Amino acid sequence: MTSLTTLDKAPAARRSSGGRPQRAVTLNLIAVAAGLALWTLLAVVGVQALPTPLQVAAKAGELIADGTLLDDALASLRRVLLGFLLGTLLAVPIGFLMGWYPTARALLEPYVQFWRTVPPLAIIPLAIVILGIGEVPKVFVIFLAAFLSSVVATFQGVVDVDKTLINAARVLGASDRTIFLKVVVPASTPFILVGMRVGLGSAWGTLVAAELIAAQEGLGFRMQQAQLYYDLSTIFVGLIAIGLLGLLMDRLLLLAERHLTDWQERR
Repeated sequence: MTSLTTLDKAPAARRSSGGRPQRAVTLNLIAVAAGLALWTLLAVVGVQALPTPLQVAAKAGELIADGTLLDDALASLRRVLLGFLLGTLLAVPIGFLMGWYPTARALLEPYVQFWRTVPPLAIIPLAIVILGIGEVPKVFVIFLAAFLSSVVATFQGVVDVDKTLINAARVLGASDRTIFLKVVVPASTPFILVGMRVGLGSAWGTLVAAELIAAQEGLGFRMQQAQLYYDLSTIFVGLIAIGLLGLLMDRLLLLAERHLTDWQERR
C-alpha cells in the first residue's frame, strides 16, 4: 500500500515541478506587459518628454539598419567580456589562496578589502593618467569591478566549507591536495558562480563610465552622445541593449551553475 502511494505521488510531483517553469514564464510575460503599459502611460501623459515604446522601437530599427547598434553592442560586449574574464580568472585562485592559507589571507585581505570600498569609477582618472586613453583603461576599470566581486565570493566559499567534511576526509587519510580538490573546490563552486554573476552585473554597470575614456564606439558612448542632444530614444535603446545583453549572459551563467551544482537541493 505504501509503495502504491509513493508511485502515485511521483508523477504528481513531476507534474508539479514541470509546471513551475511555465508559471514563471507566464509571470515574466505579465511583468513585461505591465511595465510596457506603465511606460506607455507615462509617455502619453508627457512625463519629461518620455518617448513611447514604439518610438524607441523605431529608433532601434534605424540604428540596426545603419549598423550603428551592432557595432556599438559588439564593442561594449568585447570590453565587458575581456574585463570580466580577466577579473574572474585572477579572482578565483586568489580567493582560494586567501580562504585556504591563513598567511595568504593575512597578506592579501587588507588590499582586497581596501580596493573593494573604492568605487571602480573613482579609478578612472588614475587609469587615464597611467594607462592612457586607449582600450586598456576601459577594460581595466571593468576588470576591477568584476575581480572584487568574484574574489570575495570565492574567499567566502572556501571559508564556509563545512569543517565536518574536511575532518572526515582527514580521518579517511586524504591529503591536503585531495581535500582541496575533492572537498573544498566542489563545496565552493556555488559561491564562485554567484560571485561571477555579481561580477558580471558589476562589469556591465561600470561599462558606461568606462566608455567615458575617449571611446569612439560602444553602447555607453552612444548614450553619452545622445545625452548632449537630448535624444531620449537613443538613450533608451542603449539601456535596453545593455539590459538584454547582461540578462542573456546572466542566464548562461545560471545554466552553468545548475549544471555544475546539480547535487544541491533547490527550492
